[in-house]
Amino acid sequence: MLRGFFLCGIIGWIMEVVWTGIWSLINGNLKMVSTTSLIMFPIYGMAVLLKPLYDVMIDMPIFLRGGIYVIFIFTAEYFFGVILTKMGVCPWNYSGAKFNVNGLIRLDYAPAWFAAGLIFETLVYAKIHL
Repeated sequence: MLRGFFLCGIIGWIMEVVWTGIWSLINGNLKMVSTTSLIMFPIYGMAVLLKPLYDVMIDMPIFLRGGIYVIFIFTAEYFFGVILTKMGVCPWNYSGAKFNVNGLIRLDYAPAWFAAGLIFETLVYAKIHL
């Protein structure tokens, strides 16, 4: 499980760097500057905890699995956002976004989290033998 935690943390960081770099380019920054936070590593690492869920859902249709991942990721993002905001160290703030919930999650990111869940499923959960 420790191996899976580190794998999920690294994959999460990579996805965040790619995501923020692409948004940087879309917003006109040809350098494609990316950002993340060390705080995000253990949060992404905890994606390993979804492995039992993957084991139960493996025969479900991909759209159902992806939708369930979105729900779990939104829940985790909100939960950790509340805690980190209270501590004054939350690395994200979506308050200026149109479809935000208390500045902690963005509903318009559902497709990205759908894809992220399936990426974790493909790269991590199917490969980990706990």
